[in-house]
Amino acid sequence: MNLPASLKYTKEHEWIRVEGDVAFIGITDHAQKELGDIVYVDIDTLDKDVAQNEVFGTVEAVKTVSDLYSPITGTVLEINDKLDGSPELVNSDPYGDGWMIKMAIGNPAELEALLSAETYGELVGA
Repeated sequence: MNLPASLKYTKEHEWIRVEGDVAFIGITDHAQKELGDIVYVDIDTLDKDVAQNEVFGTVEAVKTVSDLYSPITGTVLEINDKLDGSPELVNSDPYGDGWMIKMAIGNPAELEALLSAETYGELVGA
């Protein structure tokens, strides 16, 4: 299982990559494998403030729909428009082209409570 050490993780299977005062957020390799083939990503929180652990969208797989939870509080700056035509990028490249939102970080202290790759790996039995 792919768990980049440079990322932080949540118990709800989201990852976050911080670049300056902006964070990229998506779902983990483990989550996409559990969901199966992703057929649709629905995110309607552009330019909205989202609280930590609040739902920012949903991801739809062949057999299920799953909520997406924000790892931190912030404002959604951008939604990955590549996912409109190619939701399968979440399966093929969850940490790269399969990112879901770009968010302005509202409270940097929240980052400290997120899981390391090692701790997340123990959680999912990697």
